[in-house]
Amino acid sequence: MSFSDYTTALVTGASAGMGAAIVERLAKRGLTVHALARNEERLADLAQRTGAVPHVVDLTNTRQLTEHVEELDVDVLVNCAGVSRTGNILDSSEHDIDELVDVNLRGLLQLTRLVLPGMVSRDLGHVVNISSIAGIYNFYGHTVYHATKAAVHQISRQLRNDTVGRRIRVTEICPGRVETEIFGRNMGGTPEAMKEAWKTYYEGYESLTTDDMVNALDYAIDTPRHVNIGMLEIMPTLQVPGGLVFDRRQPAIEEVE
Repeated sequence: MSFSDYTTALVTGASAGMGAAIVERLAKRGLTVHALARNEERLADLAQRTGAVPHVVDLTNTRQLTEHVEELDVDVLVNCAGVSRTGNILDSSEHDIDELVDVNLRGLLQLTRLVLPGMVSRDLGHVVNISSIAGIYNFYGHTVYHATKAAVHQISRQLRNDTVGRRIRVTEICPGRVETEIFGRNMGGTPEAMKEAWKTYYEGYESLTTDDMVNALDYAIDTPRHVNIGMLEIMPTLQVPGGLVFDRRQPAIEEVE
């Protein structure tokens, strides 16, 4: 099942970064692309540039989501929407946890639940989940983000079991550091924060670009119909995951006193 087998795509997180780049590529490939995001202004600009059909939707609002997608016949579903927060579970607020679980996990599950039965009935479809190396490897911080992306990793594998015997393909794209707005949003989202994030996390590094991610997705979709690319782990050449730490025990407060 290459692009010639598909006619319609649905992309979440479409207003910026990887999501917007994916919409552009799928539209160039000749698909009718439904672009979902919360930012109405950015979606309107994307629709004007690409011909995509904009849907201003809060992914965490299941009722609203259902109203927008229940009548669509979707051949390619790209679950790209995601949020992150700095810090570990000791630093996380109630809102941080709820938002990451709602956007990164619950929204993905609800949308897949709505779209996948149509693929099964037509015996045709491709689900692409954008996860992260944070779902595979442990490193400091971002505990809730790690948890939600690990769930996306497992969901991606499970969907193949759920649809066995049908021509439904599922691909997880698992990137390392990509040049997007995510760090800038974590730092406040202001123009100054975006500049500081670029200087801190990207300047002087050979990070992945949105083009790299789109090319990976393009490859996975364009393989022959008997081929399923289950997972693509993509990192910059100069980035490696993991690292073992064996720390000295820190004395308790009462021991110090």
